[in-house]
Amino acid sequence: MAERSPWPYPRWVAHRGAGKLAPENTLAAFRFGASHGYRMFECDAKLSADGVVFLMHDATLERTTNGHGIGGQQAWSALSQLDAGGWHSRAFAGEPLPTLENLARFCRANELLLNIEIKPTPGTERETGEVVAREAARLWQGAAVPPLLTSFQVDALKGAQAVAPELPRGLLLDTLWNGWLDTALSLGCHAIVCNHALWDAATVAQVHGAGLRSLSYTVNDEWAAQRLIDLGTDGIITDRVDLFSPAG
Repeated sequence: MAERSPWPYPRWVAHRGAGKLAPENTLAAFRFGASHGYRMFECDAKLSADGVVFLMHDATLERTTNGHGIGGQQAWSALSQLDAGGWHSRAFAGEPLPTLENLARFCRANELLLNIEIKPTPGTERETGEVVAREAARLWQGAAVPPLLTSFQVDALKGAQAVAPELPRGLLLDTLWNGWLDTALSLGCHAIVCNHALWDAATVAQVHGAGLRSLSYTVNDEWAAQRLIDLGTDGIITDRVDLFSPAG
């Protein structure tokens, strides 16, 4: 069995800040999650057309802003003017899209930890991995605990590995495709982050035996969380910051 590297992250991770209780990937959401006692968060990071790392899940702007079109094809000067809160509720109207730098300042000032999912606009996988990792290394320079970089996109993780090999990486999986573990090991990953339904005792043992950690997304039911705890997994990403105590 391979020896696992130290793991400084807590079990519970708040998805996109505070799940569905606040507009995802906004500073308002991370403040909301922190107010519920969460000390670690997951966010989605991509590039604007002029290379600014900002937070948004979708490739297109329509679902979570009042903008239109592909976010990665627009300059930050335009993206920064969008309303990223009004779609959620009137209470959050006017909430802007944050940059990764905005979130880094909040996390470091409040001693919060972060999982940055590299979410490239299609066709920019390698570049996005490189730029996000380079920016994360700069923003967390000297931090006691670095951010965890994850992605479904192998090329994005290759880019991150090339420019900031010291930052821990994790491979995201929605299926256990052929060669997933060998790929993760070749990328120098510290973790596998799976759809929670994919974990069973054999897969957890396989991952732990390779020296990696086992994390799950997105876990919103008590029975599912208890199953993962019983399996001995290492991390649970949830929308339900109002249901699960991060001390559990």
